[in-house]
Amino acid sequence: MTITDDSRRSRAHVDGVLIALVFAMSLFGIVAVCVATFSPSSSADASFLSHIFESSYATRQCLFLLVAPLVVGVIMAFPYDLLRRRAEMIYWAAFILLAVTTVFNGAQGVKAWLDILWGYTIQPSEFTKLALILVLAKQMAKQDRPLSDRRSFIRTFMLVIVPGVVILLEGETGSLLVIIFMFAVMMYFANVSMKTLSILAAIATLGVLSLYGFMVATGSTDYRLARIAGWLNPELYSSSDAYQQTMSRMAIGSGGMSGNGMFVQGAISQLNYVPADWTDFIYATIGETWGFIGCVAVLVGYFLILLRMLYLAFYTRDKFGRLIIIGVMGMLLFHVLENIAMTLGLMPITGIPLPFLSYGGSNMMTNMGGVGLVLNVTRNRSLSVPVNTPQLMHNPYRFRGHFRTRSY
Repeated sequence: MTITDDSRRSRAHVDGVLIALVFAMSLFGIVAVCVATFSPSSSADASFLSHIFESSYATRQCLFLLVAPLVVGVIMAFPYDLLRRRAEMIYWAAFILLAVTTVFNGAQGVKAWLDILWGYTIQPSEFTKLALILVLAKQMAKQDRPLSDRRSFIRTFMLVIVPGVVILLEGETGSLLVIIFMFAVMMYFANVSMKTLSILAAIATLGVLSLYGFMVATGSTDYRLARIAGWLNPELYSSSDAYQQTMSRMAIGSGGMSGNGMFVQGAISQLNYVPADWTDFIYATIGETWGFIGCVAVLVGYFLILLRMLYLAFYTRDKFGRLIIIGVMGMLLFHVLENIAMTLGLMPITGIPLPFLSYGGSNMMTNMGGVGLVLNVTRNRSLSVPVNTPQLMHNPYRFRGHFRTRSY
């Protein structure tokens, strides 16, 4: 058999391009966290290594990045068939951890973190995303047209609703939005009919508007409602609920075209005018420090990562593996869009971190775990094994013929 260009691109391999892009972004994240936590008492002339050791956040982020290759390697080496067979077990293990967190722990009024050792915490809602990707990929790979019958529709939605309700009770609205977006992207590429997708989108929109209207009508003081109010009227709430976004936009604007430079005394980020500028609002630090050029460079980096994942999904014949890659891509895409939009004041604050850049162990391990899943799929691709559920129906809105069964 002659090896065609299409066959070469569909071969099993460990994708070095994706690995290089992800770890380059993560290394830049350490620099950004270090700049964001630059103390007013520190000397601007100190070495970069000294700045890292002076910042507990930057030091911890270095530790997280050192563990990251181990996480990627273990998940990448995990037996592919076992991932498929044990997807439900992984899902329920993540759900139990999520439920335990809801019952026993809380932080800043949001029950989303579970204490472990030496002052470190984990955020189970992050790991739930990966578990959902696996179980949804398995469920939707069983049919050419997922959600086309009542049984598959109910089962698939229950897989999302059960942990979604718990996450909402934790106050983790951001994570819930990630899951919903991720699910929608997976449904689109899984060949769910456009009619079904349109109906679901309409129901979701009406549901959100109804909930918002109810909260306003009842005079709710929920912090999420306050964030929306601050987003809609930033001038009115500039010193309270819109303060973080107002200062974030000011920091980004002060960076101009090329930025003010790293470790600048009196910088907005250094004086802590932007709350959480080393976690959720790290993009504000990037804008102030490296300016418009730095902001665009970050966007290009994310574009290349997401485009690479889309390319790998394009040439993955197994539907289960393909949907895993699409799920990870959807998860990262929403994080990037929502985080940068809320930093610029284009969306309400949801507490969603920027992948590979924001400080945080759970988010870093989840993102790296997602990369490990993608690499697991590409490492176990086979040209001789057919798609586990043939896609016989042509759909002009998808990847056309490349997402259908081909003969070799």
